[in-house]
Amino acid sequence: MRCFLPLWRRELAAYFLSPIAYVVTIFFLVVMGFSFWLLASILVQGEGGVTVMKELFGSVFFWLALLVVVPLLTMRLLADEKRTGTMESLMTAPLTDAEVVLAKYAGALSFFVAMWIPTVAYAYLLREFSSESAPIDFGPMMGGYLGAFLIGAFYLSVGLFCSSLTRNQIVSAMMCFAVLGLAFFVGFMPYVSRNPAVQVLGMYASSVTHMLDLSRGAVDTRPIVLYLTGTFFMLFVTVKAVESQKWR
Repeated sequence: MRCFLPLWRRELAAYFLSPIAYVVTIFFLVVMGFSFWLLASILVQGEGGVTVMKELFGSVFFWLALLVVVPLLTMRLLADEKRTGTMESLMTAPLTDAEVVLAKYAGALSFFVAMWIPTVAYAYLLREFSSESAPIDFGPMMGGYLGAFLIGAFYLSVGLFCSSLTRNQIVSAMMCFAVLGLAFFVGFMPYVSRNPAVQVLGMYASSVTHMLDLSRGAVDTRPIVLYLTGTFFMLFVTVKAVESQKWR
């Protein structure tokens, strides 16, 4: 894995030099900022039963940002290499397919984490400008960010796999959005099916339920194992998809 770090730095630098990445970041921060503003408005009105992390990570704005940002961040990773013809250079270079896939995934994941860093200020702002000087509950806060990281890591691996299947970035983004949308709505099967087995499967695979639990500070190992296993599986099939291109 000696070539991993140079490739990872190359991918991360490509994000910071790309105007599309900044547009995506601005969109993400605007959507999350609007969600924070709505949360602050609710708190100002003094409505009870409102928790900061639950409203921030469990809102429709959180899922909107995630389902839009991930396809846009991953659509170019392998599709653009094919389109520009640089994929052949990578395949003939003295590095493995796994190094190429993992470096591109690490670059996307690093940029995704960097996008979340400004949102840490939300807790500080609530603490400083709230009329009630209640201490920050770090349990739900860390749980919410853990859930965002795990779900984001899985979604990014799906996006990378979709990018390995085509040379068109738009097609890659559309495929990724369709797959992520399907995975998201699987969690609503308990509400549309009366089959007990389907209801149990839907509750276990529901990302919304997982985020709501984590944003309350209830950390369960089952969703952690689910997303880590799903991420490793998607990276594995992506490596196999890249390997298969050598035989075409």
